[in-house]
Amino acid sequence: MNKPQFETPDFTQQNIDKIAALFPGCVTEMRGGGGGVDGKVKRGINFEMLKQMLSPDVVDGDECYEFTWVGKKASIVEANKPIRKTLRPCPEESKNWDTTENLYIEGDNLEVLKLLQESYLGKVKMIYIDPPYNTGNDFIYADDFMRSQEEENEQMGMYDEDDNRLFKNANTNGRFHSDWCSMIYSRLLVARNLLSDEGIIFISIDDNEQENLKKICDDVFGAGNFVAQIVVEGTPKNDPKIISTAHEYCLVYVKNFAIAKDCQWGIDNPIYKDLLSIVSNASSYQDAERRVKEYYKANGLTDDNISNYCRVDERGLFRIGPIDDPQSGGPKDTRYNPFTGQALKTPNRGWGCPISTWHEWVKNGEVLFPEDNTKLCSRKVYIKEDKLDLLRAYFKIQTRKDTDMLKTMFGKKVFSFPKPVELIKAFIDSSTRENEIVMDFFSGSATTAHAVMQLNADRIGKGKSSKVKFILVQLQENLYENLAHATGNREKMTCQNAIDFCLENGLEPVLTSIGKERIRRAGEKIREESPLTTQNLDIGFRVLKLDESNMKDVYYAADEYDQGSLADMVSNIKEDRTDLDLLFGCLLDWGVPLSMPYTSEQIEGCTVHTYNDGDLIACFDANIPESVVKEIASRKPLRAVFRDSSFANSPAKINVFEIFKLYMPEDADDISKRVRVI
Repeated sequence: MNKPQFETPDFTQQNIDKIAALFPGCVTEMRGGGGGVDGKVKRGINFEMLKQMLSPDVVDGDECYEFTWVGKKASIVEANKPIRKTLRPCPEESKNWDTTENLYIEGDNLEVLKLLQESYLGKVKMIYIDPPYNTGNDFIYADDFMRSQEEENEQMGMYDEDDNRLFKNANTNGRFHSDWCSMIYSRLLVARNLLSDEGIIFISIDDNEQENLKKICDDVFGAGNFVAQIVVEGTPKNDPKIISTAHEYCLVYVKNFAIAKDCQWGIDNPIYKDLLSIVSNASSYQDAERRVKEYYKANGLTDDNISNYCRVDERGLFRIGPIDDPQSGGPKDTRYNPFTGQALKTPNRGWGCPISTWHEWVKNGEVLFPEDNTKLCSRKVYIKEDKLDLLRAYFKIQTRKDTDMLKTMFGKKVFSFPKPVELIKAFIDSSTRENEIVMDFFSGSATTAHAVMQLNADRIGKGKSSKVKFILVQLQENLYENLAHATGNREKMTCQNAIDFCLENGLEPVLTSIGKERIRRAGEKIREESPLTTQNLDIGFRVLKLDESNMKDVYYAADEYDQGSLADMVSNIKEDRTDLDLLFGCLLDWGVPLSMPYTSEQIEGCTVHTYNDGDLIACFDANIPESVVKEIASRKPLRAVFRDSSFANSPAKINVFEIFKLYMPEDADDISKRVRVI
């Protein structure tokens, strides 16, 4: 009987398998267990041989260009290390549990990202995160990195008695930058797997770690997949050192630049698609230009870089750009207008290309010549060849606007410096289409969920179909502890306000309570503002909470227990787990999305759960009659799962296979992979 693993994949072994397929001679055997303590022999990589295989020259040294820090290798191990945990559903804390396709997950984001690997591998279109900026006053995750808890507490000043894996990273810490780098590096390594091939990630940061984050992202995503560093100007800080800064940054990377350029900003992009339609249906070039400008104005795009594409010729829609050399070192030879034969004005900084390239541009119609040759000519840049230029690289945002908005929503200030909804909405709008997924695993005040719901409402209001979905992940930060460790009056006031709000409204005083309440209130407000168009808007969310595995230790290591102790165990499932816990644990193990609809029904006194119309059918009752098994098999589910106690003995369990083969003979060879007993 094929049993579920209920354990995240071992990415180290998967990577070894991939290397073995390419370079079998680089795979060897070695003793494992942290220096061979356990004495077991396992597969490993001969890295010296691998380096030689990847080098055209003899490798006799170890110098190379790389960005590293104390703990980098350990953070890679941490990212690849499997865990035995699960996500437990909480319908009572959710909104529209049965119908929503949004998820709000509470728990350590590294562990949650690992659990989501199978269900959302390559399925997330856009990630936005606003991680701790490492200012010396904020909290970051304290991961294991191969140290004991005592060592962690001693070295990091960890304060949380419940091991919530948060610590205040003061700049007096000798590993101040290294700890932050390790924290973000391991999470980005795992998060990259969730992005689709055309996926994109936006990461907010300030000057404290911008330089390090850029190098880390080059390492994780590849320098060739860097898109832009967006500057976001907000409210000036009240505590300037020498220069009062009012800006932050947002680093933008794609999973695969070549694919993203054709897909993300290509013909499937709604804006690009609309513009092509306008140009192709216009009666003349002048008519096309007029209609394009009207489109920009109607859709609020007049201040965006996209609005620069407002000229049309026989090759399509284009913008004009400078034709001189940006470094003031270009050639200054005389060039001519082919239509008039007259000499053109030479740019002061020289031409931006050699004469051979110039002739190619002229031949291809890529030069816009002035009517007056005393003026400079320009380079034509066609939208179909420059599709990545759809977002501004500079945003000016009034951050106080969102602070005031949330203060009105809650009746008091409960969040410090929330990210602007309009900013995140602009990122999502530029990156997503119908039915795509947005993820934020440092969700904080839940701005990303608010932005997704508002974007969907705005698109629907303009007559467009939109059903972007969100997955938010946030640690259950204790507001009392945050208050105790807050520095500065504003932070103390906000923490106390948040605690007061939770107590007044019967909520647990943790950050996730405030985040969930914001989503509830923001969704209702959006519906109130546009009641005619938002009746079917998804403003709900399913709450899932990270917890230890549903299974007892014996499930993973039955060979370590003797027959007497095994006989004393009635079940290998923990006593406090419900059918719903087990169902969602199986969804994770099988890699099924967690936001699909499901039903529960009674068949001959047994509760049968059907997920997404047959993606999985489960029954966890004891002593299931054979007739119920036959009924489930007759529905031909993609997957089926039962509990070990569902059958009186081993022959009854084995008979399940035969029943499924009887009803699904065309899939008989695959039955053992599709039917499981836990």
